[in-house]
Amino acid sequence: MKTIFKALNDDTRRQILDLLKEKSLTAGDIANHFSISKPSISHHLDLLKQADLVTSEKKGQFITYTINTTVLEDVLTWVYSLKNNGNEN
Repeated sequence: MKTIFKALNDDTRRQILDLLKEKSLTAGDIANHFSISKPSISHHLDLLKQADLVTSEKKGQFITYTINTTVLEDVLTWVYSLKNNGNEN
């Protein structure tokens, strides 16, 4: 869970997730939305992959990234359970 929160604790990574919620994109497509270097985008994508927030699939010479909503649903369920437990006291 620490890896997930670390990944979400960066505005650029949150913006990448916002882009990916619309459709799957290549790293180049993602980089076109930012004014930072492609290696920096790759670093952000690696952190998102480590947190299992995105998946990647190699298609020819390109890698396509897709948001993994299952992990986000698990985090939200956990946060919601904390809220509910707090209301029981």
